[in-house]
Amino acid sequence: MNPFIPIIIPTFQPDAHLLELVAALAEGGADAIVIVDDGSGDDFSEVINSARELAGDRGCVLTHKKNMGKGASLKTAFAYILENYPQATGVVTADSDGQHSPACVLKIARCLSANPQSFVLGVRTFDSRGIPLKSKFGNTLTIKVLRYVTGIRIQDTQTGLRGIPRDFMQYLLAVRGERFEFEMQMLLESVGRCPILEVPIETIYEPKESYQTHFNPVADSIKIYRILGKKFFRFIFASMFCFAIDLTLFTLFCRFFDTRVPGYYVALSTLAARFVSASINYTINYKMVFKPDAKAGIAGLRFLLTSVAQMSLSAGFTTLGVIAFHHVPETIIKAIVDMVLFFVNYKVQQKFVFRTTPPKTQK
Repeated sequence: MNPFIPIIIPTFQPDAHLLELVAALAEGGADAIVIVDDGSGDDFSEVINSARELAGDRGCVLTHKKNMGKGASLKTAFAYILENYPQATGVVTADSDGQHSPACVLKIARCLSANPQSFVLGVRTFDSRGIPLKSKFGNTLTIKVLRYVTGIRIQDTQTGLRGIPRDFMQYLLAVRGERFEFEMQMLLESVGRCPILEVPIETIYEPKESYQTHFNPVADSIKIYRILGKKFFRFIFASMFCFAIDLTLFTLFCRFFDTRVPGYYVALSTLAARFVSASINYTINYKMVFKPDAKAGIAGLRFLLTSVAQMSLSAGFTTLGVIAFHHVPETIIKAIVDMVLFFVNYKVQQKFVFRTTPPKTQK
């Protein structure tokens, strides 16, 4: 049985581009075409009705009475497809503004058919002429922020042409985000759930004078980077929380071991405090921050090796600091040492301990 993959087209105040896309997809043999009219209003009813006719028996139009956003439109379509197309193995989402050619939409559908468990991204290149500067700059900046914060390496964070597996689609119904930020949420939530497959597509931008977009560069960008910030601040929170636990226990252990083993009390206190705080840190990072591909046991072994190395460095440098600056309290010296190790540890955890499967690129 061949995979059944509906095409979702969310639209708001569409023009002729929507009609051209729907007509070509229907002629090209799309399994189903689900159009979501996101509160376009009566002035656009003629275009919407024409699109419905062009889709024929394979198509339908879902309507929001008011504009709710792209994320809300996608969720409306997800829920409809899950209920009405039990045979669907996944869906393809495409924009209605002319940026996605029918050939590329069908190409993503074929790639999803061949890789039904993968999250397929249609990626564009931004090094050619005619691309708006704000689009080029925005994509480049988001790529770098996403890579630094999450370790996800992809070429196009803003693409709306995506192939989404059925199970992941079901999961996304409960993910927050009603507007453009929902697409960033998809990328973040895919980590540890389904591998990313990048597929090159045609880069299409209208001339500046005729190019239209409903993306608000200020409001929508704030929402997107706030989502990315949440990921990063979870790591900071986990680190600072465990750092406070570690520092508190270190101080208590120093008071306990100081007179009992005066020559080794700093090292012993460091090791004992770090064992407790590292266990808590691992649990938070595995379940809430990185959500890696690796099973808990494998990630745990990597974390153990990293923790041993970090504990050794922390104990060693703290001991040297106490010897060199014996008038400075041990807690302050340890705080300085661990603050430096924090930045090193972030990258080590991202790239080694909780690493994810890098996206595959299909030519």
